[in-house]
Amino acid sequence: MTTPMPKMLKDQLKGFVPTQKATEIMGLVVKGSTLMRLCKTLPMASDEYQFSLWADTPSAYWVGEGERIETTEASWIFPKMQAKKMAVIVPVTKEKLNDSTINVFEELKPAIAEAFYTAFDKAGLFGVKSPFAKNIFQAAVDEGNYVVDGTNTNLDLDVSDTMALIEDSDFEVNAFAAHGGVKNRIRKLRDSDGNKLFVDVNQGEFYGQPISFCKNGAFDKTKAEMIAGDWNKAVIGIREGIEYQILTEATLQNTLWTDGKPLSLAEQDMIAIKATMRIAFLPVQPKAFAVLATKGTTPTPSTETEN
Repeated sequence: MTTPMPKMLKDQLKGFVPTQKATEIMGLVVKGSTLMRLCKTLPMASDEYQFSLWADTPSAYWVGEGERIETTEASWIFPKMQAKKMAVIVPVTKEKLNDSTINVFEELKPAIAEAFYTAFDKAGLFGVKSPFAKNIFQAAVDEGNYVVDGTNTNLDLDVSDTMALIEDSDFEVNAFAAHGGVKNRIRKLRDSDGNKLFVDVNQGEFYGQPISFCKNGAFDKTKAEMIAGDWNKAVIGIREGIEYQILTEATLQNTLWTDGKPLSLAEQDMIAIKATMRIAFLPVQPKAFAVLATKGTTPTPSTETEN
């Protein structure tokens, strides 16, 4: 049985990233993304996914013998999420055209994954250049679910009050997201006898719940120290696999060359690989999230009903 010849990039100028490599890239995206580690993920059969949720649940009544059973009404809400295209462009030498698609995407896996998970976390956590209707930070602020850092004398008390905002709405905090600078503050927490309150910060827990320290630069420490939540109440939708297209003539305005000018692929005898994926995100229950806001800030609610 003859072994099939490998597909060369020059003969495959666009299409889907080979399945194995696409799976490996997505594995790196999940590993690097705070949101993807915490939230629910589901496949999407179309560009739009609609949820059906109770707004006011029906009530039960005690009924005496022979009495009529009272009727009750329950209202529903139907939040939607839509898949949006996310793209990354990676410039490479033209010699890559003579390599197999498998080898090219093996080499580019880390760069593609990092670009994807950083952009996604920035959009989903704080709404940075976001195509999504809502982000976690603003959804919580719009519900009034925030505590300003320094309200109490210690971080642990501020975090407890932040958790209470979620618990008051009958949700349970199952994880935290934070920036790395919070680690030092947690390590320094002491009780009245000088004993450490939390000795397991390096094990990734706070108040007995996982804490994910965002390491990709997506966490905006000018707005928040930490976000608490029932992260099952935020959903990520994956629409389709990762596609690619080879660019040969484009000028990459956001990529500067050593001369300080935008990279021109044609002039500099290079190509670029554009990778795209379609992804959706929605905090389905905004009350399930609360923010420990950065000291000295006052979070501002949206002026619109949809953020």
